[in-house]
Amino acid sequence: MRVLVLGHGKTGKLVADVAAERGHGVHVLDAKENKDAAALTPPFVAGFDVVIDFTAPEAVVQNMRACLATGAKMVIGTTGWYDKLADMRGLAERRSASLLYGTNYSVGVQVMMQVAAQMAKSLKDAGYAFTIEETHHVTKLDSPSGTALSLAEVVEEAAGVAIVPIEAKRVGDAAGTHLLIATSEADRLVLQHDSFSRRGFAEGAVRAAEWLVKQKSGSYDFREVFSKL
Repeated sequence: MRVLVLGHGKTGKLVADVAAERGHGVHVLDAKENKDAAALTPPFVAGFDVVIDFTAPEAVVQNMRACLATGAKMVIGTTGWYDKLADMRGLAERRSASLLYGTNYSVGVQVMMQVAAQMAKSLKDAGYAFTIEETHHVTKLDSPSGTALSLAEVVEEAAGVAIVPIEAKRVGDAAGTHLLIATSEADRLVLQHDSFSRRGFAEGAVRAAEWLVKQKSGSYDFREVFSKL
């Protein structure tokens, strides 16, 4: 499989390493080489089986517009752009492209989402209030994290509440911690996921790319397909 990795930050580098370890050919473009998506010409993109984006919110939409317009298959690990999701899904459909997106490519986080939904559903009418706490490295651009927002969405739907408050912290080089806290007058229940490194995200993204290249064109949410990888 020929993989184009967009973004040469800490996670992007790790994605490239994992893809190479799994026997794929890898080419990496950093921000300087791809300013305003200028490098993503149709002939260039056509040289790859799949594109994996771990860039930044201000760059990812331009990258998607350029790649999806060619009918490419894309895995998006960047967050902070979901106000454009409907537009990008529409573009993928019009151009027979493939778009796989997710706020977190860790399989452990996806299992946490499932447990959180069951937890919220079980405590729905038991007098509990839900809150979320998340901690990431100081260079993370979006706050709250996309994962925390997804977790809140899951809990809000399962518990039937309007808003789950999120406290976001940015500390050092923290890889990522998410806590779902349910508090009543009698006790407190905490569901926690700790990332020890970014490798879980990178492995999930590469496995998602391997899955995507075998699928027909369309848009896919990682939450709905991770168990098929």
